[in-house]
Amino acid sequence: MESLYLLLPLSVLLVLALIGVFAWALHAGQFDDLEREGLRVLEEDDESGDALEGDAVEGAVVPLPRSKPLDSAQDSPNSHEHNVAFKEMTRSDR
Repeated sequence: MESLYLLLPLSVLLVLALIGVFAWALHAGQFDDLEREGLRVLEEDDESGDALEGDAVEGAVVPLPRSKPLDSAQDSPNSHEHNVAFKEMTRSDR
């Protein structure tokens, strides 16, 4: 019971702080244009492409191209029949 005297005011303060942060975000215009950010991802960015192809930017890390995909079931050493047989074998163990 004594912990309620501490937890209840702290929870009220937390709720008021969250409402304050939300009100600040509304006032600062964080929710004004939600569509632009989604469309910005789809637009081409010519400036960043030039930096990767041409001159090296100091301190920039350019990833090396991958020789093969990360997750490729086609390159698996096990055949499809082997995988099906293994699945059936593990089902019969249950």
